[in-house]
Amino acid sequence: MITIQRNKDENFISIRAIATEVWPIAYGSILSQEQFDYMMEMMYSVPSLQNQVNEKGHRFILAVENEVPVGFASYEFNYNKKPKTKVHKIYILPNQQGKGIGKALIDFITIEAKAKHQRGLILNVNKNNIAIRFYERIGFEISSEEVIDIGNGYVMDDYVMEKSI
Repeated sequence: MITIQRNKDENFISIRAIATEVWPIAYGSILSQEQFDYMMEMMYSVPSLQNQVNEKGHRFILAVENEVPVGFASYEFNYNKKPKTKVHKIYILPNQQGKGIGKALIDFITIEAKAKHQRGLILNVNKNNIAIRFYERIGFEISSEEVIDIGNGYVMDDYVMEKSI
């Protein structure tokens, strides 16, 4: 049975371990090795993760099965000062995908967002990421496209997807 729990580890050991396993599969064919390495450090170093929580107000949750973390997500209420919750990250271990874990994480975020009087969920996804199909299956729709400069000469070329709640 999958349970969803709030991350309590300030060193983000489980989150970093999951990201380290998932990212090469999710982005290995999309990003150059240099951009991949840059983004992993930028997003998943301990100081970066701590900053996301302490300065940016992101919340991290873990999907756990038999006391083993198998996925995680992060989200932020009132994104851009609007009544929308931004899903910043959601990753499931490759050998755990297809078991409803991603949907369970989104459902947890949806319940939290409704309790905060949010009207929708919003997320970015790389235009070449196969996860787009998952998001569409659970009710997200592409609302726009955006290219985000992330520094060091790199950009993220994304779809913005939204879902009313």
